Amino acid sequence: MRNRISAQAWLPAATVFAALLIVTLLVPGILVNRMSGSNSAEQTVSTGSQLQQQQQLLIPIYLTREQRVDQVPLETYVRNVLAAEMPTLFELEALKAQAIASRTYIVKRWLDGDSSQVPVQGAIVTDTVAHQAYVTEEQMKRNWEGADYATRLDKLNRAVDETSGIVITYQHKPIQASFFSTSNGYTENSEEYWRDYIPYLRSVPSPWDKDLSPKYTATTKLSLQEFAKRLGIGSVPVLAKSGSLKVLSTTAGHRIKTITVGGKTFTGREVREKLELNSSQFTWKLNGSSIEITTFGYGHGVGMSQWGANGMAKEGKNAEAILKYYYQGVELENVSSFVKPGA
Repeated sequence: MRNRISAQAWLPAATVFAALLIVTLLVPGILVNRMSGSNSAEQTVSTGSQLQQQQQLLIPIYLTREQRVDQVPLETYVRNVLAAEMPTLFELEALKAQAIASRTYIVKRWLDGDSSQVPVQGAIVTDTVAHQAYVTEEQMKRNWEGADYATRLDKLNRAVDETSGIVITYQHKPIQASFFSTSNGYTENSEEYWRDYIPYLRSVPSPWDKDLSPKYTATTKLSLQEFAKRLGIGSVPVLAKSGSLKVLSTTAGHRIKTITVGGKTFTGREVREKLELNSSQFTWKLNGSSIEITTFGYGHGVGMSQWGANGMAKEGKNAEAILKYYYQGVELENVSSFVKPGA
C-alpha cells in the first residue's frame, strides 16, 4: 500500500465478502504448513473442488485505463498485484512476503467496508498506487515476451500458492499492511509520517536497501523560482541566503520531521509532496539561481521496505521472518480464523 487510505462505508460489499469468505475458506485443510514451501508429505494440497470454491471469492477492481470494473478471484488479484508491485527477479521469500502483505491489504479493505478513492460504484479498489498497483495477465504477456513470461508467471504463482489464504494480523485482526520501495536505512513510525499511532508500524533499521536498491539516492534540480513557487514562498532572494533552509527536528526513522524554508516551517512530508521528492530524508545544495536536492530512500517509509525484504531473503530469512521484522508484534493467520459464520 503506497498511501494510507481513510475508511468509507461500503457495507453491502463487506457483507457479501464476509459471506463469500465463509463459503470459500471454512474448508478443512486448505492451508496447512504452506509457509515453509517444503515438499513434505504433511503439506496439504487443495483439491479440485476446494480450488473451485476459492474461485467464488471475487474482488471488484476498477481498471483505470479501460474505465471499467473487472472481478477477479482473490488469489488472482494478489498475483496480479505482486506482478506490478515487486520485481519478479526478487527472491521467492520476498515475493511471498509481498503476496501476504497485499492479500492482507485487500482483505482488510473488504472487511472495513472501505471503497475510498474509487471513482465509481461497484468496485472497492483501483489498479493504481492509490491502493495497490495491478496489472492484468494480458499486460504481463506484453511486458514479458516468450519463455520469460512463463518463467516469471510460474514464480508469481508459486509465491501466491505457497501463501494462499494467509494474512497478517495484530490482536486477531488484519493489519494496515503498508509497504514502500526503498528505505533510507530505517523505516518510519506511523505517526511521524501520518497522524495515527499504530503499534505494529514502528521504526526499525533496514540496512539492506543501500547496497541493493537503485532508488536509494536520487538528485532533483530546481530553479529557486520553481522551488519557491511549489512551497508557496514569495521571496526568491531570501532563499539564496546562507541558512535559509534549516532542519528543526528529525524522526525516529532519520527523516526530516520539521524544516524552515525562507522563514516558513514545513514538515518533511509537506516538502516531499510539494516538490515531488522520493523521500522525506534529503540534503540540498544551493547553486546560484538553482537548488539541488538529494534524497535517500524511495517512498513514505512506513511498514515493509520491499528492497529491504529482498535483502533479508538473500540472507536466508523466510517470508514470516521478514513480515514479523517489519510489522512488530504481528501474527500470520488464515482468513478463516477470524471470519466466522454469521459475521
